[in-house]
Amino acid sequence: MELNTIAAFFESYKEQGLSHRYVTNSHIFPLLKRLEKDLQVETIGQSVLGAPIYALKIGDGKKRILMWSQMHGNESTTTKALFDVLNALLSDNDLLSSIRSSCSLYIIPILNPDGAERYTRVNANDIDLNRDAQLLTQPESKVLRDVFDTFKPDFCCNLHGQRTIFSAGAFNKPATISFLAPAQDAACSVTPNRKMAMEVIAAMNRVLQQVIPGQIGVYDDAFNLNCVGDTFQSEQVPTMLFEAGHFQGDYERENTRKYMFMALLSALLYISQHDVTGDNHEGYFEIPENQKLFFDIIIRNARIKADGDLLDIGIMYQEKLIDNEVRFIPKIEKMEGLSRYYAHKEYDANKHVVLSEDHKTLHLGDENVFVMIKNEKIALKLK
Repeated sequence: MELNTIAAFFESYKEQGLSHRYVTNSHIFPLLKRLEKDLQVETIGQSVLGAPIYALKIGDGKKRILMWSQMHGNESTTTKALFDVLNALLSDNDLLSSIRSSCSLYIIPILNPDGAERYTRVNANDIDLNRDAQLLTQPESKVLRDVFDTFKPDFCCNLHGQRTIFSAGAFNKPATISFLAPAQDAACSVTPNRKMAMEVIAAMNRVLQQVIPGQIGVYDDAFNLNCVGDTFQSEQVPTMLFEAGHFQGDYERENTRKYMFMALLSALLYISQHDVTGDNHEGYFEIPENQKLFFDIIIRNARIKADGDLLDIGIMYQEKLIDNEVRFIPKIEKMEGLSRYYAHKEYDANKHVVLSEDHKTLHLGDENVFVMIKNEKIALKLK
């Protein structure tokens, strides 16, 4: 399939009702009401605080694909991309409608609605649902497990978002999209069903390398049976982790959303058009492993005091929900030599002292919207 065609699909079918980083049940409910005339929408359970957990069914093909997003409530980019994909699948395009005839999709757009509402990773009981696959202590975990048991998927897509710290390998490129075919045993064996997941990921990587070369990574496959992906993989279902990461300057994750759409659509097309056996999995091992090599901002060649040593100041944005809007608050994380690290934005202090806006000494943990360098006020906040 032509790359330009996939990109054009995004522009045609992007869901205009979703944007930015804060996505909750109240945002997707109008979309579900609109979609229910064309596909099956149902409530499959409730969260800790009684919020409905919605699911959608589309397609009537033999290949069953289960997808879920916002297991971590503050990871919304994949939810936006899912609704973009749904709009595409409901079109009258022959290529896209072929996915519906060969595949049956079961999609949970927001598994953790309480976390989504509060913009937190955990649910209302402060439990990470992605560490609850074995004990199943939380109602949201039980909902996903029940769907897995009843739907009996042939493939699982576990959709997440990742922080801006990740590089794709040891290079000065952010990991905009990352994948993992989770391990299913402590030896991290490359089993037949893992090979099938790897084959689909390799196919997505071939597409994405054409648009964001060098910005695709994989996570290490350390085994943890408490994680949902590892559990489902251990039960012989090819499972793929998707991670929406940072694209240059795109803190609202709207560019990343496009690349996630391309990844998801490429995966669906590949599964619908091929007998996925795992024989073509080797391309998976060409994808570099993610490393934590990025700060949001680094101020290089700085001094904290006039007689102090030269150092670098590493700053990360803290995502905070304020008045129903996600805001990015700069916070000093490190003050030391950071020559092995990269930054999404850099300043050179040229050996001058860097002070707070009120001309006070900087400290680890400070949240500074501005700093002063040689009496010049530097804005650290996003515009």
